[in-house]
Amino acid sequence: MDIVIISQMIIASIIGATVYTLIGIAPGTDETAVLAPVTIALALLGISPHVLLAFFISAIVAKKLTDSIPVAVAGIPGGVMSAPMVEHAMVLKEYGMPDVSIRKMASGSIIGTIVSIPTSILIAYLILPYADKLSEYAGLIFFLGAIFLALMTQNKILSLIIIIPFALLIQGLRHLYWTFEIVPKDVEVFTSFFLGITIGPIAFTFFQLLSKTYRQNMPRFGKKNIQLKMSEKVKGFPNPFKILTKKETKTSLLGSLFGSITFFLTPVGMTVFWGEILSRHIKNPIKRASRAISTMDGLTNASYIAGTLVPLIAIGLPMSPMAIGPAAGLFNAPPVFTPEHNIHHILTMKEMLLATIIGASIALLITFYLTIKYSTQIVAFVFKYIPHEALIGLFAALVIMLAYMDAGWPNIFGTIIVALIAGLLHKNGVSYGVLFMALYAAPWILGLF
Repeated sequence: MDIVIISQMIIASIIGATVYTLIGIAPGTDETAVLAPVTIALALLGISPHVLLAFFISAIVAKKLTDSIPVAVAGIPGGVMSAPMVEHAMVLKEYGMPDVSIRKMASGSIIGTIVSIPTSILIAYLILPYADKLSEYAGLIFFLGAIFLALMTQNKILSLIIIIPFALLIQGLRHLYWTFEIVPKDVEVFTSFFLGITIGPIAFTFFQLLSKTYRQNMPRFGKKNIQLKMSEKVKGFPNPFKILTKKETKTSLLGSLFGSITFFLTPVGMTVFWGEILSRHIKNPIKRASRAISTMDGLTNASYIAGTLVPLIAIGLPMSPMAIGPAAGLFNAPPVFTPEHNIHHILTMKEMLLATIIGASIALLITFYLTIKYSTQIVAFVFKYIPHEALIGLFAALVIMLAYMDAGWPNIFGTIIVALIAGLLHKNGVSYGVLFMALYAAPWILGLF
């Protein structure tokens, strides 16, 4: 491979690791909302697929390494996937061990990353012979995937009922654009609708705040005082296998393997399920919490990487919650990437593996070192100088810009409609996964009528 491309991959990985180390610590930064718009924007800018994949892998590894830090120090999830760890992290904090909590979670993430890459390659290799058949029935698979994910959500009945109406909304807007010649009939608006779903909860909350009655009735909690305890200094480069006990290492390995194999299932559900199974028999609260958080963090990292790599290498279609969420820009960012022409078709397996190794290695070297050595200082900086609202505003503005690029001014309002409906549904227990699957299956569903 060209040395210039490799150099660009390294630089992109360093940028991804640095930026998403800070973003990961910021409270409430959902993985899809902060990664998908950037990935899609970079794809549309014409960034090399090698560089884009290396950047994405570095960013997701860094994000997953650091989003558990605010959990340990303040009980505030850095992202959706760190929410299941709050209870166990608070146990360690009560015993005055937030620094131990951070180190255990970060070490679990390291194991999850190391385990998931070769496991993902093996799973992809096994699936590869059936890739053509899977691609042929993609619409049906997405529809069945929506039903499957609906059955795993909080509000199963609403999730099942809404699949077809939501698909009708998507296709209705597309036909409206075609009828008024806003876009050519061979152009299928996708990116802005996808991003509308990602910012749905934010958009819905924002519009609720426009109501004076709603604002007056909102609960007031006052300021939250956060006390940061300086962590003990670690000499040299930290070794995750020395930070974890032998039993914690084993359960982290096992959890990472489960996370990789069950890449097509909801990562949050698997994290809670396997994390509790592998730790609930331990009576000592400190040991149980340590085992749980290290196992959970390993599993989340593994499920995210496997959920990206397996569909990307074997199929070229987003066949996992991760692939239809944060990693969607690697599969579908029209007109640069389409289901028929994306990174799966452009890069060889060796090229994808090289980009993954470069991205993951750099993220682990930079973010793991910073996390263990300077976690308290980084948290203090982020909490003090990087407002959560500023990050949300930045990504929301990026979505509006991409909506305009997709189909002009009318599509900004179309994207807002999609966002508001998605936000309302999400607030009532319908998961992102169901809505994303309905978006992908929309043309096939309308074909049935």
